[in-house]
Order: sequence, then structure tokens, then C-alpha cells
Amino acid sequence: MRMVKTGKSDGFRCNFPPLVSFSQGLRLRQSDMVEDGIARSSPTLSKMAQTIRVVCKRAMKDYTRRHGQVVGDGGEFAVIDESCFRHKRKYHRGRAAATWRRRRWVFGILGVRNQQRRPILRLVRRRGRGNLIPIVVKHVRPGATVISDEWGAYRGALAGLGYTHFTVNHSRWFVDPQTGAHTQHVERAWLQFKSTAWRLRGNQTEAILKEHLSLIEWTYWLGNGHRNGPLGRLLKDIRRHYRV
Repeated sequence: MRMVKTGKSDGFRCNFPPLVSFSQGLRLRQSDMVEDGIARSSPTLSKMAQTIRVVCKRAMKDYTRRHGQVVGDGGEFAVIDESCFRHKRKYHRGRAAATWRRRRWVFGILGVRNQQRRPILRLVRRRGRGNLIPIVVKHVRPGATVISDEWGAYRGALAGLGYTHFTVNHSRWFVDPQTGAHTQHVERAWLQFKSTAWRLRGNQTEAILKEHLSLIEWTYWLGNGHRNGPLGRLLKDIRRHYRV
């Protein structure tokens, strides 16, 4: 992305069309953006996207340092689940990165309150109790309601830590008939998150996947909540990131 100094201490003029496309989720294909004159080549567009991801990652890190990243307050409940994001090569062709040959899982905590969704996404090597429960304790407020499937790592652990824990047995039903508990909120979120990562080839390596997970968090925690939408928040974070 081309940044040009404007003479102000906190301002830069940037190549604007990529920001609009990026804030809309890069729905346009790179070939279409090349034809529209946004950039001359796909590698240039990839560099632009990477630059913006770094800006969003830093903004999310700064937000977490100042305010924390905790869900479960004010009527918000948490739905937890794990999903595999590992890149699969079509017909087993093409090179796989050396750090991406083993199965890797993303552990997700989705804060739900009315229409608001706030995801917390962490790449984990194992789905054991010692890997997942500390993440819940760190990011879900004590006493909050937590909904999950009946994965063994959660069983008996969360209630003992002071959470109100509801489970659903997916081998029998999607919605528990007694409590009404279900994990459909996070299941729908996984479909959207994976679609974004796969479309942008964001799950080819662990490093790139972490950037995309941070970008997803930025969208829901910061971008959607800005009065001018994701584009307004993105411009604000760029000014902070490139302040001289």
C-alpha cells in the first residue's frame, strides 16, 4: 500500500480503493481489482493486504493491552468450540510449509449478546483440558454462562470454576430439549470465518493464519463498532500506525 506523507504529524494519504475493498472483506477478486486499476499485479495487492492486516493486528493488540479481551458481562454469554483450519492441498499437490504439516486447531470463544458477536480465536496445538481451560479462564468473566458440546476437556471443569455451564450432546440433537442450549451461534461463525480465510488463502501457514484470526477479531471488536464502520476504524488505525 502506497503511503505518502501529507506534512501533518499524524496524517498520511493512502491509495484509497484497496482500503474500501479490504474493509468490505476483499469481496472483489484480485484479477478484477487489477482490471480496475487498483494495482498492476496480484503480488502488489497481496502486499497491500498484508500491510493492512499488520495495522489491524497491532490495533487489536493495543486494544487488548488497554482494555483486556473479556466476554460474559452484562447479559452476554459465551459459546466455545474448536475447529480445524489446516490448509488442504488439492490432489495432494503443491508445497506445504514446514510449520504446517501437523493438524492444528483453532479454539474459539464467541461472546453473544442480542445481535452482537465478539470472537476470541486462538491457535492451539492440542485440545486437552490443560490447553483450553486456561484460555476460557483468561477471556470469560467469572460467573458467566458458557455453552459447549460435550467434549471431554470441558466436562466438569467449568462448573467447578464458577461458570454456569450448559452442554449439548450433538450425537443426539442440535438443541438440548431440557435447557435449550445449542452451539449454532459458533457453528455459523466458523463457516464465515473459514470462508474468509480460505478465500484469501489465509490458512496456508500458521503465521498467516494468526494474522487472519487477529483480523477477524478486529472486525468484530473494533471495525463494526466504529461510527463510520470498518473503513472509518481502519483509517483511524492507519493514522496511529504510521504516526511520525
